[in-house]
Amino acid sequence: MLALIENKRTELIKVANTNGLTSTLAIRYSQELDYLLNEYNRKYKEKVSS
Repeated sequence: MLALIENKRTELIKVANTNGLTSTLAIRYSQELDYLLNEYNRKYKEKVSS
């Protein structure tokens, strides 16, 4: 999961540098990164709670 997050973060940085932070592609990658981070946090909280 952490590898997916890091890969998506790297992709986002590349796209943002090329197309700008407000480009459609950068926004989509940002949303995908947000989703991965939220899933990671949810799984971490479940693990800690058990």
